[in-house]
Amino acid sequence: MMRGVVLITGVMAAGKSTVAQALAERLPRAAHVRGDVFRRMIVSGREEYEPGGGGEGEAQLRLRYRLSAATADAYAEAGFTAVVQDVVLGAELAAYVRLVRTRPLHVVVLAPSPAAVAAREAGRAKTGYGAWTVEDLDGAMRARTPRIGLWVDSSELTVGETVEAIVAGRERARVA
Repeated sequence: MMRGVVLITGVMAAGKSTVAQALAERLPRAAHVRGDVFRRMIVSGREEYEPGGGGEGEAQLRLRYRLSAATADAYAEAGFTAVVQDVVLGAELAAYVRLVRTRPLHVVVLAPSPAAVAAREAGRAKTGYGAWTVEDLDGAMRARTPRIGLWVDSSELTVGETVEAIVAGRERARVA
């Protein structure tokens, strides 16, 4: 099975939350670390990250990453597999890998097709897309995110099948 820290990333509506929860439930001792919780903890003064915006929004995004990495390390130190789920794309993915001290560290990039993401987004109560379109974010992810870890095209997979693909590919997912 998987131990240490598992980061599950991808574009919004790729299935990260659902897959991370299902993976954590499958493991004998696991915690699900939801990156967005750290963003929502900021009660006043929160600045949403805008692509290319820099400034406070970017600083708060990096704070969120530092907090989720530290939380994952604390759970792993206590003997849990920490399954972290967040949107960590582009150069930030390599930076996030450096933030996590725990070994082993696995990275899983959920990469369903833009059409599958758009259909999932349309079926959700919450909306993740505002400043981006599905196609823009997907294109940026594929062009700028380092090809590390396990990339899973979950377009046609169920949640259970996606978890199976992650478990089967755990050695390819291992980055440190």
